[in-house]
Amino acid sequence: MCDHEVKTNCFEYIDSQMPPVPLELNVNGESIYELIDPAMTLLDFLRVSLKLFGTKEGCREGECGACTVIMNGRAVPSCLILAIEAQGADIITVEGLSKNGELSILQQEFIKEDGLQCGFCTPGMLMSAKALLDRNPNPTVDEVKEAIAGNLCRCTGYKSIINAILSAAKREREALSNG
Repeated sequence: MCDHEVKTNCFEYIDSQMPPVPLELNVNGESIYELIDPAMTLLDFLRVSLKLFGTKEGCREGECGACTVIMNGRAVPSCLILAIEAQGADIITVEGLSKNGELSILQQEFIKEDGLQCGFCTPGMLMSAKALLDRNPNPTVDEVKEAIAGNLCRCTGYKSIINAILSAAKREREALSNG
């Protein structure tokens, strides 16, 4: 626990002091090689080492979904995965959704459908939704609900988020069929 009387920033990464280990992985299409603390989580690696702040730190217990990223095609809570467990993995964070400065269809639909309020849960929701749509381009409402079941939102309710995901699925299917 953090002693607020002694420490002013209780959310900084504290190195374990174990010898660093090499980590090679692909993040948002970029090959990464770094020596890391073997006790560092994937969440801390993304935020501290790579300065990718879209992945949020919420509960650190894998319960809230704020830290969700896609690892080798699956939505995973990055707070529960040691960075070294991602050795050789392909990781996609919310920063990897847009291309050439243009928001993805999924991101556009979250905005259009008001699928965000404060925005804290949005990166995790987007990543869970992307993992779903990558494996199932035509999900049902129940499949969308199941895909985002591990992501908590205290602002929107979930109707606008579900609508955004279904709308994005439709637009992505139309884009594929139009070439």
